[in-house]
Amino acid sequence: MPRAGLDAATVTRAAAEVVDEVGYAGLTMGLVADRLGVRAPSLYKHVAGQADLSRRIAVLAVTEIGDALRDAMQGKAERQALEAAAHATRRYARGFPGRFAATLYNTATGPEDPLHLAWLRVVESHLAILSGYGIPEEDTRHALQMLRSFLDGFSLIEPAGEMQTEDEIDAGFRWLIAFIDRGLRELPGPRRGARPRTAVAPAPAGAPGSTR
Repeated sequence: MPRAGLDAATVTRAAAEVVDEVGYAGLTMGLVADRLGVRAPSLYKHVAGQADLSRRIAVLAVTEIGDALRDAMQGKAERQALEAAAHATRRYARGFPGRFAATLYNTATGPEDPLHLAWLRVVESHLAILSGYGIPEEDTRHALQMLRSFLDGFSLIEPAGEMQTEDEIDAGFRWLIAFIDRGLRELPGPRRGARPRTAVAPAPAGAPGSTR
């Protein structure tokens, strides 16, 4: 019989805590079992195996990132929205490095995949940033890819030690935000005069533009 109170969500939460401590590559079913005070075979009553567990961690993490972006961007537009999203993503990657890595090593398998649905919420926030800048439709996919490259890429480079001091890291982060803001403003399109500048919030669920 499964242990009372133990379910897939509990196992996933425990695994997320473990992976933040030991790193994505260090996750094992045994470590998760130890955290929960059970034998490793007991976990298979709730998750299919380590690959399934890793995907569940990714879904949890992307959901948490979506929540963080929504809260950080509320009532903000253009550069303020960009800065809010950048800082929220960076804080999450710093605070939860293992589960953030899980988001990069797991991919969605189809439109009904929980991971795909979780990513849609994140993409909706990214689209909200671009909407505030009035990005032309034909540039939207490229702009989304650029945002993801910045947000994910910086969070990978930072712990790798490519930049030596905290001041260098912060200065580089601010420079990139300013560079992207300037680039988005200089894209040709109907930005000036065609639409009012209003604070943006994440678009409704199911917005187009997912790159996952």
